Amino acid sequence: MWKWLHPYAKPEKAYQLSTTLLPWFAVISIISLTVGTIWGLAFAPSDYQQGDSFRIIYIHVPSAILSMGAYMSMAIAAFIGLVWQLKLSDMAAAAMAPIGAVFTFIALLTGAVWGKPMWGAWWVWDARLTSELILLFLYLGVMALYNAFDDQRTAARAAGILAIVGVINLPIIHFSVEWWNTLHQGATITKFDKPSISADMLWPLLLNILGFATFFASVTLIRFRNEILAKESHRPWVRALVETKSTESK
Repeated sequence: MWKWLHPYAKPEKAYQLSTTLLPWFAVISIISLTVGTIWGLAFAPSDYQQGDSFRIIYIHVPSAILSMGAYMSMAIAAFIGLVWQLKLSDMAAAAMAPIGAVFTFIALLTGAVWGKPMWGAWWVWDARLTSELILLFLYLGVMALYNAFDDQRTAARAAGILAIVGVINLPIIHFSVEWWNTLHQGATITKFDKPSISADMLWPLLLNILGFATFFASVTLIRFRNEILAKESHRPWVRALVETKSTESK
């Protein structure tokens, strides 16, 4: 396995692999989000308690799941960068941070919109909401540290340490509903027993989760490629690539 991965530790090979994978993730994302969103908003049955207001679930739940998934991915990349001194891992972590922050913001915003009719308030200091807000601050802290030092290696080390330490917040977010008496409803699909949601509502939700995940992968690959080009701009292969692109655009 490591022999197969070893060539992609080189920036040029990693850039080529990202270019190859990007269209696949993009196509899957477009199809999944289109089908899942139309199915969920237009054809899924109304909830017997919440009516049509429950349909925000098709944006809120995927963004909440990906806010944690993106953070874990970023922390793993940061850990690899710290332990094995792999600069590509640092670039990947830096590429993921803003995307995860946007997912977290969307989760908080849609949660507030959903909470107003359900709880009668835009915001309450619920354990799930508060820990999700802390996640947003962690993302912002990681992004700030990446830009706080002139030396990129020092910046990556400081941001990586914060990202790794912040992982402790993820199980708090996930299990907060079970650990504390909160207003937030419990899990509907991430359960060991049968999901407590109708199949007509579940399938479009699963499609949107897949769509959000592949969208995250697509945007990460775009940002990752840009990071490689910015950091490796002095390399001959980057100069050759830029010249080729310039020639093609004329």
